[in-house]
Amino acid sequence: MKFIDEFRDPALARKLVAQIHHDAARRAASHPIRLMEFCGGHTHAISRFGLRELLTPAVELRSGPGCPVCVTAAADLDRAIALADAPGVILATFGDMVRVPGSRRQTLQAAAARGADIRIVYSPLDALDIARQQPQREVVFLGVGFETTAPGIAAALLQAETEGTPNFSVLSLHKLTPPAMRAILEAGEVALEGIIGPGHVSAVIGSAAWEFLPREYAIPCAVAGFEPLDILSAIGALVQAVVAGEPAVVNTYARGVRAEGNPVAQQLLARVFEVGPADWRGFGAIANSGLTLRESFAHRDAARLFPVEVASTPEPPGCRCGDVLRGVIAPTGCALFRRVCSPRNPIGPCMVSAEGACAAYFQYERWNVETFERSNVSTGA
Repeated sequence: MKFIDEFRDPALARKLVAQIHHDAARRAASHPIRLMEFCGGHTHAISRFGLRELLTPAVELRSGPGCPVCVTAAADLDRAIALADAPGVILATFGDMVRVPGSRRQTLQAAAARGADIRIVYSPLDALDIARQQPQREVVFLGVGFETTAPGIAAALLQAETEGTPNFSVLSLHKLTPPAMRAILEAGEVALEGIIGPGHVSAVIGSAAWEFLPREYAIPCAVAGFEPLDILSAIGALVQAVVAGEPAVVNTYARGVRAEGNPVAQQLLARVFEVGPADWRGFGAIANSGLTLRESFAHRDAARLFPVEVASTPEPPGCRCGDVLRGVIAPTGCALFRRVCSPRNPIGPCMVSAEGACAAYFQYERWNVETFERSNVSTGA
């Protein structure tokens, strides 16, 4: 299949892996080159294709916060659940949100079971269509995502304005990715030497949006696609930059990403949203990392239309999803992983989401998990 088979060539993959090991060996340091893949899609591709094992011990990969479902704060989930319980409201959401736990392990799925009208949709335009069909009900779309999904939601809001559909609103929980990467580096909890930049996000914001990494932190960034050769090419570029001591932004996903990004999508975002603070699970509040509706769209802002008070929202005891999202630990570093927390019994969102690191490790990283379990047996953990 065009644009897939050519990026899964085993012979080319072996050459790239050998080159990465060769380049990494040129460095005098005894520890592996530690990189972070920001995007949850990259995490799953890395695990699915066994890239982490192939690159050991030359390169260590840490997963980042690039799962919008996972980084949605528990308080925001509680707010969405309370809103779904409001009389006359239909809550429309993408399907990956329904099992994500808020505080006290409450979920949208449980709210639906007790009678809340929650509809799973594939597009915000589907939610707008529900609003057309149910003019007597208020349809609220749960807006969760990064810069990738936000333009589509902006387009749906503009369409609702154009056609005069009054009963469609959005609870905007959108996040911006560069501020989160900056927060990780500023915190200093994990020493990183390179960043695998998110491909889909960068298609919107542009590879130039990551120039602050080499400029301010002397860390290279390589924007990557999602096939094995895409990711290996990006890692190879990062290893070369680290060894040469020449940090820069490299776009290894030129077929999907331009330096300037997508100006049409950016214009949509600017018309509907403005930048403000946002709460991230595992991080807390990050300045200038969220998208809220502009004042001109206040009549479509569910947070204003349905103000909801939520109580304090402690994380589940023992869950270290926040540490995984910040790259402080791998999923195997959480004591609940596999013992208590599993896809059937997810304690935190990193095990629920299709892009969550814990779900990726559980499904694909058998060698990593077996090493972890043998280590625990030998140490009596």
